[in-house]
Parts: sequence; structure tokens; C-alpha cells
Amino acid sequence: MRIQWGFSLIALVIVSMSVITGVAGATQLKIATVAPEGSGWMQSMRLAAGEIKSKTNGRVEIKFYAGGVMGNDKKVLRKIRIGQLQGGVFTANGLSERYRDILIYGLPLIFRTQEEADYVRERMDPLLTQGLDDSGFVSFGFAGGGFAKLMGNEPIGHLDDLRGRKVWVPEGDTISYEAMVALNLAPVVLPITDVLMGLQTGLLEYIATPPVGAVILQWFTKVKYVSNLPLVYTLATMVIDKRAFSSISDADQATVREIMTAVYDDFESQNKEDNIQAEEALAANGLKFIDLQPEIIASWREAARQANEKMAEKGLFSKDLLNALLSYLEEYRIAAKLQAASASGTE
Repeated sequence: MRIQWGFSLIALVIVSMSVITGVAGATQLKIATVAPEGSGWMQSMRLAAGEIKSKTNGRVEIKFYAGGVMGNDKKVLRKIRIGQLQGGVFTANGLSERYRDILIYGLPLIFRTQEEADYVRERMDPLLTQGLDDSGFVSFGFAGGGFAKLMGNEPIGHLDDLRGRKVWVPEGDTISYEAMVALNLAPVVLPITDVLMGLQTGLLEYIATPPVGAVILQWFTKVKYVSNLPLVYTLATMVIDKRAFSSISDADQATVREIMTAVYDDFESQNKEDNIQAEEALAANGLKFIDLQPEIIASWREAARQANEKMAEKGLFSKDLLNALLSYLEEYRIAAKLQAASASGTE
């Protein structure tokens, strides 16, 4: 099964770049990532790097360092600030200290379906791209990582079932942490690298991850149940510091944009297929998918709505942007209802 995952509540790819000027004005972009060598993601990126080098006649060369040797998001951002590195692929959480509103798609239970996320993103991605630009980053597009779903060794039928249980929150994920606190839960903060051990030792009882993440990181081997409720929409984005990007000629900038944007568009579509295949793999390995009762889902969504409002009031992200997102959601849902009613009337 080909799996390419640009992101998730869990950070599979964290990329950093440093620029070295060599002979004949050539620029080398050193890129470090936690993506394992040989993965589909790395294969695609290396092909893109080769194409960039060819089309710029060697003026721009990208060299990758796989396996996370450049560290986590915070370390990468610090290296960008001091000019040692120039950019990367981050989860939304990883970039939030530089641009807080990048978190807006990852609010708990904000989306119900992939179609809703697609509709909103078509209208709001340009706003986030501009926000990144204003924060000093050139973006090459967004790739949705799918919906994180709750997984554990016992089924969850009600929010109260999670009281006092050890629920994982990724290190640096302010939104998930604040949401759990608002819901009177007790989150356990751990880096992604410690999750498997946490499940093995009992330090963690529940995790939330897209299906593809559970497969890639082997977390599915330590859980038995998956809630079918889409909890959080995950996202990753590729960015380069504007100062570094401006050191490349305009023509070469256009080449890099064209090639990397195309790669990211492919990640976007491939990730959707990968998550479908990953769900099938989880089921084939004996995990049970649990459907929550409608009244339970409604109570969870209301609790999440209140938590999201509180976080906006605290200034964790723009309230105006939240209102815009909610307005687009309402627009989509009304149109979907009308379309369903019309289709039903013609049957």
C-alpha cells in the first residue's frame, strides 16, 4: 500500500532548509525531515529536487536529510530565525507560534465530512496563504492529512468515559490541549516519538490520529477500537522563509513554485486515498470501528463548539476567521440540504 502523509495531528514530516552559495552562484537548499528514508513522500520529494536542479541548470539544488536529524518544529523554527535553516514542511501546530491562525482548520469537531473541509478550504486557503506570507513565509500549498479519530483499548460511548483517562496530546498542540482542558479532561502531553512506548507502558490509554498515521507509526498494534467520529482535521504545509526565497532569481523562484506546488497537490489527493486504504488495513488487522449514537455526537459537538468559542475569546486564533469558517460551513450545509431535498423529490 502506497502511503504518503503530509501531516496529521501527528507530525510525520518536519522539513528545514539552509542555503549555501557555491560556485557560479548556485544555491543549495538543505532539507531535513522526520519522514523515513524510502517512504513514498521522500521518493516524491527527491524526484522534485532532481527536476528543480535540471530545470534551473544546477542553480538550485535541494539536499535532503531524512529521519528527523534536524529536530522538532521548535528547533527548526529557531534555526530559521538565526538563518541556519530556511523553511520546511510543518504541521499546523508547528507553525502556530509564527502564525496563530494556521490552527483554524484543526479545531475539534469543526468539520463533519471531507466535503465540508474541501468547501471551506477552497475559500479560505488563500487567506491562510496570505497570512503565512505576512508572517514571513512562502507557501507551496496545503495538504490535508485526513481526520484524526479516537483510538484505544476500550470503546468510547460518551464524553464521560474519557474522564480521568490518559489521552494523548501532541507536544506543542495548544489547541488540542486547551480543548481537552475546556472539556474537563486530563491530557497527557508527549512528543510523537514517545507515543508507541506510551501505549505499551500504559502511560497513554487513548490517542487521536488519522488512520494512515496509526498504520505508518504502528500504533494500531496497541489499540483495539476506533471511533468513527471525525475529531480533528489535520493539515501540513510547506514553507520557505521569504528572505531565503528572495535570494533565488525570479525565474528560478517560479520553477521551484511550479514543481513544489504540483508535488503538494499530489500529496493532497494521495493522502485522501491513503487514509481510505489505511482504514481498510486497520479493519483487516482486527480493529473494531465504533459508531456513536446521534445524541452522543450532538453532545460532543456542542461541547466542542463551546470550547472553540472560549479559545477564540482567549486569542489563540482570530475570532473573525472562526466566524468566517462557520459562515462557510453554514452555507455549505444549507446547500447540501436543499440538494438532498431536491434529489429526494425527483425520485
